[in-house]
Parts: sequence; structure tokens; C-alpha cells
Amino acid sequence: MKIVLTGGGTGGHFYPVIAVAEAIREFTKKLKLVSIELFFMSNNPYNTGILFEHDIAYIPIAAGKIRRYFSVLNVTDIFKTIWGVLKSLFKIYSIFPDAVFGKGGFASFPALIAARFLGIPVMIHESDTVPGRTNMWAGKFAKKIAVSYPQAAEYFPKAKAEGRVVVTGHPVREELRVPLTSGAREFLKLEDATPVILVLGGSLGAKIINNTILDALPELVKKFQIIHQTGKEHFQEVSMTADTLLSESPHKNRYKPFDYLNTLSMRMCAGVAQAAITRAGSTLFEIAWWGMPSIVVPIASSNGNHQERNAYTYAESGAAIVIDEKNLKPHVLVSEVTRIIEDKALSEKMRAAAKKFVRPDAATKIAEILLRLAVTHGQRQKKAKILPETAMAEAQKGKEESPKKPGIVFTSQENIPDNVVMSDKTTEELLREQLAAEQEQAKNVQEY
Repeated sequence: MKIVLTGGGTGGHFYPVIAVAEAIREFTKKLKLVSIELFFMSNNPYNTGILFEHDIAYIPIAAGKIRRYFSVLNVTDIFKTIWGVLKSLFKIYSIFPDAVFGKGGFASFPALIAARFLGIPVMIHESDTVPGRTNMWAGKFAKKIAVSYPQAAEYFPKAKAEGRVVVTGHPVREELRVPLTSGAREFLKLEDATPVILVLGGSLGAKIINNTILDALPELVKKFQIIHQTGKEHFQEVSMTADTLLSESPHKNRYKPFDYLNTLSMRMCAGVAQAAITRAGSTLFEIAWWGMPSIVVPIASSNGNHQERNAYTYAESGAAIVIDEKNLKPHVLVSEVTRIIEDKALSEKMRAAAKKFVRPDAATKIAEILLRLAVTHGQRQKKAKILPETAMAEAQKGKEESPKKPGIVFTSQENIPDNVVMSDKTTEELLREQLAAEQEQAKNVQEY
């Protein structure tokens, strides 16, 4: 069995793909399936080390981004996209996977269009309350659409009516779910008694958050320790400015800037921080896993205003406070951080709300649906000849007189023609049958 995973551009697209891959590996490990191959198709591997650790083969393709503003790059990226689609058609055909999983973003478009052209079942996942353009397009033909927020389902009305939309929650990597407390303060060189604030601007950093933190820094370090992920592009500028601002402060060592926090560092930060300041992307779900109160600063000009909608949807749960960019002033930030830390009742209420917001089985649920699609596709490929073309045409028209014919086994989660026998078998049973068939096929080849 082969599955292609696609997406990219930022950590918000990449890391959920890894979480799904982990769940697939865990699911198949339990069933002792060793024949599943995973591929990651994107214009950038993002993190080759993590791909290697999870035994995921990287397939590079070109992908162009269409911007909503005038740019010469919009013209050149059209040719990138065309080349990416052609290369994806060749690569997908050569692999011929049993399913393709798309996480959204412009980098997933070439693989998804290739899968559609070749008749390979597609499943997509949408992280935001407002779907991106690629997912909106792919939702027209995807067999299953998984969403993190229930509100996102409303953007796929036809798919929702057909039962193709599933509210799964957001997949988070297994190792990132559990904060580390042992040795964290020593590793990060933190004081024992002073509260810690974690500042995350997404994987690329956030300039407006960086600047506001710097403006508020002299006041913040009087009461708090600040762990600040600045983004690699902003690290040097932020660090130098902070050194100047805190040169006379007795608490200058309470500010800890990092260009990027790897998994181990992030888990340690999660283990010691009492509150977080963040954007309204996928990081929200990681913070929710940690049960951490947060201040959310959504991007004001995001696609479809999705960050603002994400932020307020999350805040409605009671887990966060939202500060819009236009209201993000140093004194406002200091005031809200102080209120969360010093009001213990509020802090505990926000922690409980954050934990309640999490759907802990998100990655597992996505992996199971994806595996069922893959198994069904494999069975369809092997047994398609059993259904004559005329019977299939009648089935698609919904003619009740068309007789039921055995042959292809479908899972109960699909919309299927009337003349095809349904299967009420579990995913485990279907996968075991698939493995047995593959082993028998391999045995026959060896004997031959």
C-alpha cells in the first residue's frame, strides 16, 4: 500500500502531515503491517530530518503561489505551477498510490490535480475556520474532507450534504503533546520563582508581535521571564534591540530570544510557561494540548480573514484572550499578561477550557479514514472488471432496478452506487485482508 502526503509552505502545513504519518505508522504497527510506503510531495522538504525519522520519502516538485496583489512573481509562478503539475502527473503515475492526503497550501495543488486526473482517491484536511483556495477547489472532488473547526464545514455545502465532511480536530505530533518539566528550567537558564511567558509568532515569526514585545520588554521583565521565538529572519535585529533596551536593567537575563524552537525546546517551554502569546494558526492547537492560557494576536489581512475567525472561535471556548493588531499596544499587552498570571481563578479556568477544546483522537481519526480510502481503492483496482461499464453507468444514474452485484467491497464511510455491496467491516479487518492479499500475491510471484 502506498500513500502520498502533500502540503507545505509553512510549519502549519508540514507538521500536521507528520502527525497523520505517525498515526498511520502506529495503526499499521498494531496490525503488524510493514508494506505501507509513505511519500511527501512538495516544493520544499521543510525538515528533512523529521521526514527521515518517520521513513517518509521526499518527492520534490515545483509549485507556484498566486498572490492576491500585483506581483511579477504571479506570472513566473504560473509556469512553476504548470511544470509542477506535469512532474506530479509523472511521479504520481510512477508511484500510483492508493490514496493522496492534502494538507492545503499552494504546494499541494500539483499533487492533488494529478491524483484527480489519474482517478486516485483524495482526502484533504483544513486547519482554519475559512478554507484556503486549494482546499476549496479540492473539496469539489475529495472523497473525504476533514476539518479542525466545525465552522469550516459550511464552506463545503455539497460535500457536507453528501456526508463527505468530517470534523476531526487538528492533528498534533505525538511527542509535542506532552510538555517536559524535568530539567527545563536548567536547560533554558530560567529563575525558579518568576513566571514564564512564551511568545510564538508562528514558524516564520511575526514582526508586529516582535516589535510590541520589544516596546513592552522593560516592563515585562520586571515581573516575568520571556521566552521569545522571533523567527530566523528577525532574530539578529530583535536580539540586538533587546540588548540595547535592557542594558541598564537588573533583569536583562529574564529575556530569552530564540530564532526557532525545535521539538525538544518547545516541549521544555511548554513545561515551564504559564501563558503564551501567539498567532491564530496551527499553534493554537498545540497550546490547547498543553492546557496553557493564551493571548492571541490574529493576522489582520489573512486569507478570508481566517486568522481573526480562528482566534475568536478559540476565545469563545474560554481558553484565550484576543487582541487585534490595531489594539496591540505595549501597555495593553502588559496589562493582559499580568491579569492572566495574577488572577489564579481566571488562569485555571482558561487552562481547563484549553484542554476541553482539544480533540485528542484527531490524527488517529484522519489516519483511519485515509487507510479505509486506500484499502477501498486497492480493492477497486483489483476487482473493477467484475462490474460491467453498463451496470456502473446505471448505478451512477441512481436507477433502483439495477441489480446488486458482488465484487467490489466499499467501506461504510463512502457515498457509493446502489448496485454495489457495502462492507461493515472495520478498518482493521480490511487492512488485514489487504495484507493477506499482498502476501499471497508475493508468494505466487516467487513460485512463478
